[in-house]
Amino acid sequence: MIEKLEGIETRYNTVNEELCSPEVVADMEKYTALMKEQKRLEPIVEKFREYKRAKATADEASQMLEEGGLDKEMKELAFEELKTAKEDMETFSEELKILLLPRDENDDKNVIVEIRGGAGGEESALFAGTLYRMYTMYAETKGFKHEVLSAQETGLGGFKEISFSISGDGAYSRFKFESGVHRVQRVPETESQGRIHTSTATVAVLPEAEEVDVDINPNDLQIDTFRSSGAGGQHINKTDSAIRITHLPTGTVVECQDERSQHKNKDKAMKILRSRILEQEREKQNAEIAGNRKAQVGTGNRNERIRTYNYPQGRVSDHRIGLTLYKLEQILNGDLDELIDALITADTAEKLKQSEE
Repeated sequence: MIEKLEGIETRYNTVNEELCSPEVVADMEKYTALMKEQKRLEPIVEKFREYKRAKATADEASQMLEEGGLDKEMKELAFEELKTAKEDMETFSEELKILLLPRDENDDKNVIVEIRGGAGGEESALFAGTLYRMYTMYAETKGFKHEVLSAQETGLGGFKEISFSISGDGAYSRFKFESGVHRVQRVPETESQGRIHTSTATVAVLPEAEEVDVDINPNDLQIDTFRSSGAGGQHINKTDSAIRITHLPTGTVVECQDERSQHKNKDKAMKILRSRILEQEREKQNAEIAGNRKAQVGTGNRNERIRTYNYPQGRVSDHRIGLTLYKLEQILNGDLDELIDALITADTAEKLKQSEE
């Protein structure tokens, strides 16, 4: 591990030198790439330097004790220093093991979140709206921006389905464990007997694909225009501004009718299409290396029930890690950090265990 860390530190120093070069500063693409690499290496190098300082302290204290000739007070001081330094080395070593774990290449990307009402009719559509509100409120607390890409609203203010993007540094790393089936247990407003109903909504979190990530041949696309439907004011049904794009090789269909401009709808639809195709490719790769799936918290499968929101008890339970929190209202208002941090910790522990095996 030390040899690997020394190599990383050497590379970090090289990157810093290159960033000071006028040629690199003039080349924005190269400069940006090096800045990203510096940011990725920096926490590892800083922790390694802390480890080396602790080791130097331990070596110095050991040498003093070996040489002897110390009075009682100095001897006790050297012993204490050696003990503390060794404890620090152990702590830093464990932290370095975590920092050296393979990183998810998508962690820094923006995301596209798709929420669909599941079992439960109108109640599931209302729950989809609740989840949309929860995620966008959480995004705001992290300084992320969000934009609706496509939505099918219902009469009571819910969503049959809604797709939206969340943009910000590290957005995927904070949202990636949200894919799956979310279940709600509550008394619907329309329920006169006060009975608790169970409904579900499905969430899919896709890393936003850039054009360079997915090569889509324009000849593989069937693009249809149609008139928008649903609430939206007088412009609705007057122009064929809505867009439906079908990717013929995969049969993937994306519709977008939120914007008045056909051009804007096409841009949004292409953004969703690229991300869905990238996700399909990732799912294929994951199926091929199925043995590695156990190193993840859940499978990310959209059919997997991951969490229950129980209104009468005011609790949220995440079934993948056995975590129950009695703070339903705060969570639905976007206070997701405790849940997400616990999922990241569990995922890291699983990966660490597998790497040691």
